Amino acid sequence: MSMNTRGRPTGAGTPSTLAANGAALLPDEPLLFEIGDTEHSGVDLPDAEISTARLGGFERTAPLDLAGLTEPEAMRHYVRLSRLNHSIDAGFYPLGSCTMKHNPRLNEKMARLPGFADLHPLQPKSTVQGALAVMEELSHWLLTLTNTSAVALTPKAGAHGELLGMMTIKAAQEARGEAHRKIVLVPESAHGTNPATAAFLGYSVKAIPAREDGTVDVAAVREALSPDVAAIMLTNPNTCGLFEPDVVAIAEAVHNAGAFFYCDGANFNAIMGVVRPGDLGIDAMHINLHKTFSTPHGGGGPGAGPVVLSEALAPFAPVPFVRRNADGSLDLVEHAEAQSLERITAFQGQMGMYVRALTYMLSHGGDGLAQAAKDAVLNANYIKARLADVVTVSFPDHHAMHEVLFDDRFFESTGVSTLDFAKALIDEGFHPMTMYFPLVVHGAMLVEPTESESKQTLDAFCDVMRDLANDARDGNTERFSGAPYTAPRRRLDETRAARQPILTWEPDDARAQAAE
Repeated sequence: MSMNTRGRPTGAGTPSTLAANGAALLPDEPLLFEIGDTEHSGVDLPDAEISTARLGGFERTAPLDLAGLTEPEAMRHYVRLSRLNHSIDAGFYPLGSCTMKHNPRLNEKMARLPGFADLHPLQPKSTVQGALAVMEELSHWLLTLTNTSAVALTPKAGAHGELLGMMTIKAAQEARGEAHRKIVLVPESAHGTNPATAAFLGYSVKAIPAREDGTVDVAAVREALSPDVAAIMLTNPNTCGLFEPDVVAIAEAVHNAGAFFYCDGANFNAIMGVVRPGDLGIDAMHINLHKTFSTPHGGGGPGAGPVVLSEALAPFAPVPFVRRNADGSLDLVEHAEAQSLERITAFQGQMGMYVRALTYMLSHGGDGLAQAAKDAVLNANYIKARLADVVTVSFPDHHAMHEVLFDDRFFESTGVSTLDFAKALIDEGFHPMTMYFPLVVHGAMLVEPTESESKQTLDAFCDVMRDLANDARDGNTERFSGAPYTAPRRRLDETRAARQPILTWEPDDARAQAAE
């Protein structure tokens, strides 16, 4: 097989979205140290006498050696870097288990309104009544959508919310004299944060195996229950993209054993407005505002993972929370009352995320949120139907929810791996799907289209997936083994880069790079 001028195997299909994405055609971008130098600055500043008396012996003893750049140089550098990144605004993001949906610009406009964007967390409460009203209304709709009794807004992300939910369970059991319960049941298909959270709080984790159809068996849960079990941590819809058919029976079994039901709400996007988790018997559930209600996702935050609580756990909700006074004004309760937990984070949480999430809710309405969930399910099942004859569907007998799980059986004995297949997607302008997760299937490829994507986008993605699948089976391994060929960076040795990171820049171009 020959190679084209950009090092990409010829005959590898037509990259249907490369022209729109464009990132693969951009040149390499040097470091700031390679653009500027340490002898000059982009601005003219007079020499200044700087006293070190206030530095307590921590003053610098060597030059800072930061590269000096002009403002245009700095601006162009960061703009070019941004164009090398993939994003939801640049192209389709089929990342399963980690919803990457469109962030409506209306949300951004509302979050930038004066009175929201310029708030300070230490302002007097009388000056932030509008912000408190946002928190109160957001809480109301989260409780309405889930049919629960209390909500804590302050957790900063899903894992932080899991921690709080399990903390309330631990507090409730200690309050009723059952601190001996030290076991948490976690299905094998759970998000990795679930067992990590339980272990962090001092619990022992007992795995519940998945059935062959990817769901949790209520009989296996009953068998694992004992007087020492504190809770089960179950994701529903689960990480295989399936709704748990026995969820009500599982909740009943857990409650009959004196334990609590923690539901991982990462996939609430698939059922919002359609199913109320409280009706299923859950006691605590975190809701990722970034995944379900379209606040920004990725890049480490800012995130928000509010936790809703059942009537049994509501007394243990942490501060702060909003309370309406007799005169109609809003107050922020900042000190624990009765059994309430203390703070789990500073201040009041991510106000910008509250505004964005509430904007999304109000602009959709209850029927619109339900339609969004149904559209997410429809899109996932459309991809499943279009690819089922060429890509192995892991659980073909179930309708997918918001995401569909494929595996590597369709290219067995071809020499192509799941990693190769995902990297080849980059050459076609698509971000790869989630790879090798969940662990219950070999060579997993988890695809989530979200409700935001059009049929045209889904068809373009499916066309590329079909072309790649056919090439893999036809023995065109060169298309996969070196992919990506057209990205700003070729395939990296991620393991070596993580184990041997280069954290200090040195002006030696001949130096071996750990990741290349």
